Amino acid sequence: MPQEQYAHRSAMQSSEGPQVYKVGIYGWRKRCLYFFVLLLMILILVNLAMTIWILKVMNFTIDGMGNLRITEKGLKLEGDSEFLKPLYAKEIRSRPGNPLYFQSARNVTVNILNEKTKVLTRLVTGPQAVEAHSQKFEVKSLSGKLLFSADDNEVVVGAERLRVLGAEGTVFPKSIETPSVRADPFKELR
Repeated sequence: MPQEQYAHRSAMQSSEGPQVYKVGIYGWRKRCLYFFVLLLMILILVNLAMTIWILKVMNFTIDGMGNLRITEKGLKLEGDSEFLKPLYAKEIRSRPGNPLYFQSARNVTVNILNEKTKVLTRLVTGPQAVEAHSQKFEVKSLSGKLLFSADDNEVVVGAERLRVLGAEGTVFPKSIETPSVRADPFKELR
């Protein structure tokens, strides 16, 4: 290229100035992008705040949630609790020195099942009665002495004394056998 053309071309470029090409997002697109980023950050902060609030209200800790604690022996439930469906547990105990309460609007049923989940024994405490369904029913004293026993064949009263307190006494349709019959002191025996 001749020297004159080169000088003319370089003079033209220097008089026009450098060409600047805009790269990126400008104008309303840029404002919308900033708005969406700001909206996303607000949503993240609200979500984080609500998550912390739920953890605080539900009393989540490393040990458990609310009144439910995870221990080495299993789960420990402190305070009042409601069970909407049946509860299956190997053992249920209260804290030492505190009673264990069961409360129900209808009844409380305790079932003893075999390996095939067939009911062997059932104890139902309802508003009208306490029912025990089993092959044998026993009541023992703290020392282990049999006080009362009932099964299909016989009813045994193991106490040393049997007192009948009804106004009419008791009626036996067949014979009874006893070593002695006596009335209360200063009352007649009829």
